[in-house]
Amino acid sequence: MGTDVILPFWAALALGTLAGIALLDRLLIPSVRWALRHRANRAIDELNTRLKLHIQSFKMTKRQVLCDRLLYDPDVLAAVEAYAADNKMPREVAMHKAEKYAREIVPSFSAYAYFKIGARLARRVSQTLYRVRLGYTNDDALKAVPPDSSVVFVINHRSNMDYVLVTYVAASSSALSYAVGEWAQVWGLRGLIRSMGAYFIRRDSRDALYRKILARYVDMATKAGVVQAIFPEGGLTRDGSLRPPKFGLLSYMVSGFDPYGPRDVVFIPVGLNYDRVLEDRVLTAAASAPAGTPPRFRFGPSVFLGFLGHNLWLSLRGRWHRYGYACVSFGQPVSLRDHLAARHVDLRSLPPDARAAQIEEIGNTLMTAVGKVVPALPVSLVATVLLDAGHPLNLFELKGRVFALINTLEQTGAYVHIPRHDRDYAIEVGLRMLASRHLVIEKDASFAAKPEEITLLRYYANAIAHLLPGGPVVTLAAMPTVTPAVLPQPDAAAEVLG
Repeated sequence: MGTDVILPFWAALALGTLAGIALLDRLLIPSVRWALRHRANRAIDELNTRLKLHIQSFKMTKRQVLCDRLLYDPDVLAAVEAYAADNKMPREVAMHKAEKYAREIVPSFSAYAYFKIGARLARRVSQTLYRVRLGYTNDDALKAVPPDSSVVFVINHRSNMDYVLVTYVAASSSALSYAVGEWAQVWGLRGLIRSMGAYFIRRDSRDALYRKILARYVDMATKAGVVQAIFPEGGLTRDGSLRPPKFGLLSYMVSGFDPYGPRDVVFIPVGLNYDRVLEDRVLTAAASAPAGTPPRFRFGPSVFLGFLGHNLWLSLRGRWHRYGYACVSFGQPVSLRDHLAARHVDLRSLPPDARAAQIEEIGNTLMTAVGKVVPALPVSLVATVLLDAGHPLNLFELKGRVFALINTLEQTGAYVHIPRHDRDYAIEVGLRMLASRHLVIEKDASFAAKPEEITLLRYYANAIAHLLPGGPVVTLAAMPTVTPAVLPQPDAAAEVLG
C-alpha cells in the first residue's frame, strides 16, 4: 500500500487532463449553463415588460427539443409511413429525410441576436437608405388585442427590404417570426436569420412529407402564440401591383384553429411602400420578358458591384442621397374567431373543399385589408400623373393634377404621405427622384415620361393603382383639376422614424 507508483510525465498529464475534463463536464459546466440560462430567462422577462406582444416560451425552447416534438408528432409519423410506402424505401430512410426537413425548418431563436444585432442593424440600414415614416397606426386597436392571442402581421411584398423595414418598425412591439425563402440559405446569412426566429421554406416544393412537416411546425407555433409575419402574395410583385394571395401558410395557421379554445388568432394588416425599390429593374425586366426567355436585365455580381461602386463614387463626391421615403401603415386587426363566428363555421369540421373555400375567403379578406393601408408616396403620385397625361405637363399643370389625385385618394380613406406638410415639396421630391434616375424628360419647363422607362414608371404607379376608384384603369383627366394656390395643407403629421 505504501509503495510509490511512478508514472511517465505524459501519462500523468493525460490523467490530469481527463480528470479536469470530467470535473468540468459533471460539476462546473452544468452550473454555468444553469446560471446563463437563468440570466437569459430573467432578461427575457424584463424585455417582455417593454414589449407590447410578449416573447412566448415556445421561441425560447431548445431547437433540438422542437425538432424532436415535430418529428414525433402523430401526423408527421403517419406522413413518414406514407412516404416510405409510396417511394418503396425503408422507414428509417424516410425518417432520416424527415429529420433533415425538420432541422431545415425549425429556427433557433436568440433574443440577443434579434434585438442587439438584428433590430439595430435593421434600424441602421433602413435609416441609411430611406427616410422612414409611419403612416396609419392603430395603437389602441393593438392594445385591445387579448394578450394570449396569436398575432400574425400580414404584409404586402414589394422588396427584400420588407424584412428589414418591418423588423425595425415592429422592434418595440415584439420579435417577429418570418417565413424566408431559399434565397437566404447562404453561409453567414443562414445562421443569423435562424437565430432571429425565422424559418426557411421551399415555396414551390411538391414533396408531401416536406409540406406536412412545415404545416405541423406552423400550426405548433401558431397554437403556442408565436408572433409571426407573412407575405400572402408568396413573392415579390414584378409589376408593382398587389398580387393575388396564396393560401399555403395561411391554411397551416388556421386549419386546426379551435374557435372555442383559449387562444384567438389575430391578423394585423401592414402596408408598405417605397419611393425607390432597390430591385425594381430586376423585377420589371423579369415581368416584361416573354415566357420561356431570360430577362433582359439580369442581376449578378457585376451588376451589384457596379451599383455599389456608382453609389460609393456619388458619396465621395457628396452627391449621394437617400432613396426617398419608405412608409409603413398598420390596419385594423382581424380576429379569426370573430370572422368564423359571423359565418357560424368551424374549419376543423368542414370537408376539404369547403375548408379550402373558407380559407380562400379569409386570405382575400386579409389581402383587401392590406391593400387599403398601402401608403401613397411622392414618386407613385408623380408617376401616376405623368403616365395618365400622355403628354408633357408644365409645373403648374403637374401640381394641379397631383393635388387632384391626392384629394381623390384621401376621399377613399387612403394614407398619402405629405413630407413637411407641404404638397409642393412632395411633388418636388417625387420629380427629383424620377429625374435623378432619368425616368422623366424635362424640356421647355415641361415634364413628360421617358418612353424607354414607361415600364418602370408604371411599376411605381401600380403601387397605388388599387386605391383609386375603378382600380388601375381610372383616368385622372376625369378628375377636377385643383388650383395649387388654394389647396389647404394637411393638419396631421406622420411619425418620423429616421
